[in-house]
Amino acid sequence: MALIERVKGMSIAASLASRATRDPEGAFLLHQDQLITFGQVETRSEALAASFSSLGIEAGDRVALILPPCPEFVISLFAAAKLGAVVVPLTPHLTKPELQYMLRHSEAVLAVTVEEHRGDDFLSFFDELLPQLPELQYVVTVGEEDLWYDDQIFQFEDLLSSGEGRDYPLIEVDPKEDSFAILYTAGTMGKPKGVELTHANLLEVAALTAESLELGPEDRVIGVTGFFHVFGLGMGILGTILSGSTLILQSGFGAAETLALIQRHRATVHYGVPTLFSTGLSEQEEASLDLSSLRLALAAGGPASDDLRRAVERGLCSDFRVAYSLTEGASVVCITHPKDPPEKRHYTVGRPLPGVEIQVLDNEGAPLPTESVGEIAIRGPGVMRRYYRQPEGTRNVIRKDGFLLTGDLGVLDEEGYLHLVGRRREVIIRHGFSVYPREVEYRLQAHPAVREVVVVGVPDDVLGEAICACIVPVEGAIVTGPEVMDWCRVTLADYKVPDLVRFLDDFPRTGNGKPRRIELARIVRAELTSREG
Repeated sequence: MALIERVKGMSIAASLASRATRDPEGAFLLHQDQLITFGQVETRSEALAASFSSLGIEAGDRVALILPPCPEFVISLFAAAKLGAVVVPLTPHLTKPELQYMLRHSEAVLAVTVEEHRGDDFLSFFDELLPQLPELQYVVTVGEEDLWYDDQIFQFEDLLSSGEGRDYPLIEVDPKEDSFAILYTAGTMGKPKGVELTHANLLEVAALTAESLELGPEDRVIGVTGFFHVFGLGMGILGTILSGSTLILQSGFGAAETLALIQRHRATVHYGVPTLFSTGLSEQEEASLDLSSLRLALAAGGPASDDLRRAVERGLCSDFRVAYSLTEGASVVCITHPKDPPEKRHYTVGRPLPGVEIQVLDNEGAPLPTESVGEIAIRGPGVMRRYYRQPEGTRNVIRKDGFLLTGDLGVLDEEGYLHLVGRRREVIIRHGFSVYPREVEYRLQAHPAVREVVVVGVPDDVLGEAICACIVPVEGAIVTGPEVMDWCRVTLADYKVPDLVRFLDDFPRTGNGKPRRIELARIVRAELTSREG
């Protein structure tokens, strides 16, 4: 039976219970050289669910998880699932105002949090925050501190111990109607939106993707650096359970750590954003680690240029695939395949997963013919339930026919492959011409001195908008702005060549390591304004 058929009608809690029953000794998580089995995670999440229930947590309650990738996150997630609660995964990398906003907006009643993260004292933060958030009743801390706790703050291990052998109410879940997760977008336009996904959204997309990748119990997966985003939650945790594979946990974004873990644990599947693969190539040139265990690599969460794809196939893994992933679509929408023709494998994001429909729409919302640039709309099993507490925002993106407007621009070719062009809101209008940042970025990423690049538009009195290339150069490289512009002129039309070039040591980033495009544009604008002043 196909994996997608097995998950029909299944809840998140049932997915783990089923795997733990069939394969209790199977290795689920590999954390700091410690193997944790499916059976152990099932037993511990049962105990934690009993303790959560004794605190009054019930179906529909929101449970925030503010943790790096660790066993406690996974155990807490399934404890909430067993009670029919809704998880709100958040990264400890968020600023305190961002965390406060998301906790308030989600109306979380319980938070499982680290005690300390990269010098930040989360215990003190929550001690100050609790009086300001009347909905937040309890905080569960994960850490090494042996501290005194009051009637609102508990230690994770204490709740595990106190819940052992205790019962909790059995909850009936409707996988297609009941929400399981609220995932916050990066908030490039205004406040972050809470994407509400059902059990079926996440499980069905994870099953389809796992089948496409042919994941199995012999696989060891690396590269998931956060569970707060949809790919980490879907393919990272659920895809691993559904396929019976093992997930290697890592807390950092660094390519050096990822490559070292591949060699150490003989990882077979490497996930990551394109930046991770780009920096991984540089690391591998210096370290020359044994990566022969890898059978495939998958990039999602950002544009991957043709040059990057070819370089990864030569230097890291011969089977390099690219996915178009969307939070509102419960992760993967399209994916490339090794049997695709080379020009499709290198220049597109593949074809839709089974059951996913794609349309390309004009400005009036009408479908365009093939080979036309327009807004990508999708319909299928992953389309979100809604934006949490934002009915107008939901109506603006989910049409009556069930298609979700993604805000991305693309082209659907005659063979059904999707070509990404860029974000609709990121198009730069320079002197009346539409310039798609991604096209310019692809060209610049091929420059040997460019490690990472983001192209943004900035106001200009003459041009309307000027094109600014923000570049993080390769360490030790010497390159100038005029050289970068000349490089672009070889293959780009004059109106697409950057008007400005800014070199930076690093970019401001989201919690999962992607550059904050809007913040970069603000930095450049502020710099130009100060110079004019």
